[in-house]
Amino acid sequence: MNQSKPTPLICNFRQHLNPRVTNSRLVVGVAWFLVIFGNISFFKNVAGIYPPNLGNIVLLGSVAVALASFITLMLSLVTFKKATKPVLILILIVSSLTSYFMDSYNVVIDATMIQNMAQTDVNESLDLFTFKLAGYFLLLGLLPSVAVYKITVQKTSLQAELVSKLKIVAVSIFIIVAIILVFSKFYSSLLREHKSLRLYTNPTYYVYAIGKYLNETSRSGGKVLHAIGMDAKIPSTDTDKELVILVVGEAARADRFSLNGYSRETNPLLKKEDIVSFSNMRSCGTSTAVSVPCMFSIFGKDNYSDSKAKSTQNLIHVLQHAGVNVLWRDNNSDSKGVALDAAYQDFKTAANNPVCDIECRDEGMLSGLQEYIAGKKDGDILIVLHQMGNHGPAYYKRYPPSFERFTPVCKSNQLETCTREEISNAYDNAILYTDYFLSKVIALLKQNSAQFETVMIYMSDHGESLGEKGLYLHGMPYFMAPDEQTHVGSVMWFGESYHVDRNAVKAKSGNEYSQDNLFHTMLGLFEVGATVYDVKKDILNQHP
Repeated sequence: MNQSKPTPLICNFRQHLNPRVTNSRLVVGVAWFLVIFGNISFFKNVAGIYPPNLGNIVLLGSVAVALASFITLMLSLVTFKKATKPVLILILIVSSLTSYFMDSYNVVIDATMIQNMAQTDVNESLDLFTFKLAGYFLLLGLLPSVAVYKITVQKTSLQAELVSKLKIVAVSIFIIVAIILVFSKFYSSLLREHKSLRLYTNPTYYVYAIGKYLNETSRSGGKVLHAIGMDAKIPSTDTDKELVILVVGEAARADRFSLNGYSRETNPLLKKEDIVSFSNMRSCGTSTAVSVPCMFSIFGKDNYSDSKAKSTQNLIHVLQHAGVNVLWRDNNSDSKGVALDAAYQDFKTAANNPVCDIECRDEGMLSGLQEYIAGKKDGDILIVLHQMGNHGPAYYKRYPPSFERFTPVCKSNQLETCTREEISNAYDNAILYTDYFLSKVIALLKQNSAQFETVMIYMSDHGESLGEKGLYLHGMPYFMAPDEQTHVGSVMWFGESYHVDRNAVKAKSGNEYSQDNLFHTMLGLFEVGATVYDVKKDILNQHP
């Protein structure tokens, strides 16, 4: 029995429901979608420099066309035949998430941020989940991806596909060049004086950043660990045993410490101790993934790279060469590769941490330490405690309810929905809890001052933006990072048995120091002699 053929009207209706387009048109459509909906943060920053008045409206329009052409060019080079849809869908999904973080926190997705994402654990990722994030994913990622999937792409020969691709590449390049030539004065200024704007383009910059991260990771992988400080030795004349606890803080700004003049009393317990607060301490990076390895490395900020850090021994190794017993306890994500060759204990789990409620608390890292100290009959001891500290954006989770002194607080990880006061209150409460935690560290050291020369050093890995200049969290490229992300809290406490001129140290507490000083200061504390030790970088041995 013959089936009736669909009428032309029905065929035309079906075609409208499921249109047929070429690969090139699909790429152009996705590029413009990304420009219009995925680059709000970019155009917001451009408009901040060139306000959209009558004189600038044409220039801003040219930026949109140039960006669409560049994205089209980029997508054309990575899509072909059956791979076109999967690539476009992947770009849409990732770009929707990128848009959320850029629009909400005004961050940029560079290679360091990619590294942070790769090293973020599940709990930290959950802290970043919001309904707004789900909305971005749905509207800018999932729904357009479904549309791309449903669209029927015209089948063409290989030759026709190549010709079409060459045409769109040529047209894209022509448009970009023509725009730059026509508005040469504007683009000369834009590209020379406002280079940071390119960091906000989505998806072009994060694609570049992923490539850079993968390249650096591949170059650092499989390398032989270069030994340093093999001659490290504690002189036989040093018969006193040292016990040093190094607390690595998280996202703690120097200007939120009342020890440094902050108007709120965020250090009520530390102020009762003989504390030296280094009020002008600078971080090596703006993220944990950079700052923690850097502060333990010999290279310092100017010479540091992820590849060097992964292929060279660090401070922990040098101290172990000298015979120091090292224990690393972590209530953050991990040691970022610093403690791979040291005794390591994870305190983000209730199996090890006895102080857990909605999350495991920093003070739990002190559990059992007295027994550990008592069990080390020979050699000096270094204990590293890596805090959860002020890890954002859910600052309200970083402290027990009893430390909620400053109210009202932001009870959301969606910071842009809270007032600046609420964010500051939650953040300051977390600093208050760190004050309590450090006071307990000092109490533990006091218990052991008869048997050891005791010292506590606290140094935060990086700072944190709390809405200043529209920025939140951390991780901005260092060259454009605000002071809030690089000016970090850092204090020292010395037990009565540790021989140091406290007044001389206090006299230098306002000097400008950085995490570059930690490596050499720690070697000096343990009186380690080694060729890698630079006395000029030892805070406790420098002249005022």
